[in-house]
Amino acid sequence: MSVLNYPLTNVQIELLKLFNTNLSDQEIIELRKLLSKFYADKAIAYADKIWDEKGLTNEDMEKWLNEKS
Repeated sequence: MSVLNYPLTNVQIELLKLFNTNLSDQEIIELRKLLSKFYADKAIAYADKIWDEKGLTNEDMEKWLNEKS
């Protein structure tokens, strides 16, 4: 058995508490979706913030999408 040489984060501790119970396969899928949505929402909010700070428009995005590489 290996020994951890570093402390657990607060998130890891909470997840270990959560997983002290057995979840069904369906509940595991739901949990993965929930975590994915949580991080996707954070990424979108950050991208929106940068977009607004730079004053970008839909026209800018269309231009980038149509550029040839």
